[in-house]
Parts: sequence; C-alpha cells; structure tokens
Amino acid sequence: MLGIDRNTLLVLFLAISGLTFYGCEDEQTVEEPVQPTEDSQEIPADPGMDDMTDTSSFTPETVYFAFDSDVISMEGQNKLSALADSLRSSGASLQVAGHCDERGSTQYNLALGERRAQAVKNYLVQLGIEDGRITTISYGEEMPAVEGHDESAWSQNRRAEFTTQ
Repeated sequence: MLGIDRNTLLVLFLAISGLTFYGCEDEQTVEEPVQPTEDSQEIPADPGMDDMTDTSSFTPETVYFAFDSDVISMEGQNKLSALADSLRSSGASLQVAGHCDERGSTQYNLALGERRAQAVKNYLVQLGIEDGRITTISYGEEMPAVEGHDESAWSQNRRAEFTTQ
C-alpha cells in the first residue's frame, strides 16, 4: 500500500476530513517564533505539491466511489485534476490501486477494483498524463481501510489509492 499502517491512515483521513474525536481537547500554547540565525537556511513552511522531484513527500488524495460503481464523482475529479497538475511538473510514475467494500464475491470485487483503478487511470490520461506512467492493480475487498460491517466503513473502503514509483 503506501507504507503506512491502517491506524495512521484512519487518523490522517479523519484529520483531513476535519473530524475530531468526541471528548478530545488539546491545550493550545502559543510558541514564540524562532528567529533565524546568520548560519540558518530558509525552509519553506509548506512545500505543497508544486515540487514533486522528491516523491517521498508526495501524497495524492484517495478517491472514493459510490456503491457498485466505477464512476468518478465530481469531488474525485477535482482531486485527480490536482494530482494531474502535480504529475505534469514531475517525472513521477504512479500506481493506482482499486479497492472495494466487503459486499460481493471475491471475484466480482477484484473486477470492480480493477474497473475503478482503470477509470482513474483513464481520467488522468485524458488530463494529459502519459499512459506509461500509470499502472493499475486491484485488491478487491482484501485490504480494507476501515474494519466494519456498515455503510460508514464500506464508504471508506470503496476507493482508489495511489503509490508513487
């Protein structure tokens, strides 16, 4: 996958989604700004996705799908447009992994995961990314992002994830 364990992915997903855990309160302290010394080099506060020459810091956003669908939502299209912009300015290659929720047979879910990964690849190619820079794989239901047997878990497992190569 991305070399990150499931718990870390869940925490990142929740943080990105703007969700907070009930009952968690963080004390906020005001820190004094660090003054640069004569010997220090300036480091940008947020390098963002503009410079992708170091692909280790690059993390494309996961694209989610509706039940039994390989149609990319408007939100997914926006994420893929941002990804394509970043890929255009780099030489990075990408692997798209298609995933499904636990419903459906193993064989059906592997095929659906492949259709999802292929739909994402095709969309990126339409946006000008070279076909040869993108590979696809399907994990079907075998690598859930979230364990559970309800819609809140299933919705997070119907996804396409990315690994830079």
